[in-house]
Amino acid sequence: MLNVTISLVSLLVCTLAMNLSAADQSEFESTLTKVGQQVPEISWTTLDGQKFDAKTLHGKVVLVNFFATWCGPCMEEMPHLQKDIFQKFKDKNFIMVSIGREHNDAELKEFRKKREFTIPIAADPERKIYSRFATQYIPRNYVIAADGKIAFQSVGYDQEEFKQMLNVIDKELKKAGTK
Repeated sequence: MLNVTISLVSLLVCTLAMNLSAADQSEFESTLTKVGQQVPEISWTTLDGQKFDAKTLHGKVVLVNFFATWCGPCMEEMPHLQKDIFQKFKDKNFIMVSIGREHNDAELKEFRKKREFTIPIAADPERKIYSRFATQYIPRNYVIAADGKIAFQSVGYDQEEFKQMLNVIDKELKKAGTK
């Protein structure tokens, strides 16, 4: 009986490990960018009508966040993006945008008003921007250094990884000459 129990526990542990590895591999495979590479050509218009492209981003540290209003981890992360990043860095050489994957302007305006967010938000109803970075999974964050290269990227929301992102933004702002 003990041998059967040990065998079942071993089988369960191996199955869990294989599933975790498959999930990690799937996240890796769904990511189309790498840290150190030039950011893909992107442009967006925020709900407030501000337009951004490669020229307006040049020389600035940028955080691009992809989210959806129905995504639990995204909704857990958004207040931290508002308070710990946007409020902290908005007066620096820094641009931030949260891009609503598969959302239109009207949906996002209602969401922003209801949640009282001041973060710049842009719609990506057909995944045109998102598809330059990934094929699936949100939330996603990309810190783009002043030289236009990706300095940090993450999938999902994890407090430790969020702290790493904060440190990377701070470091990149110092490198760009902004304290």
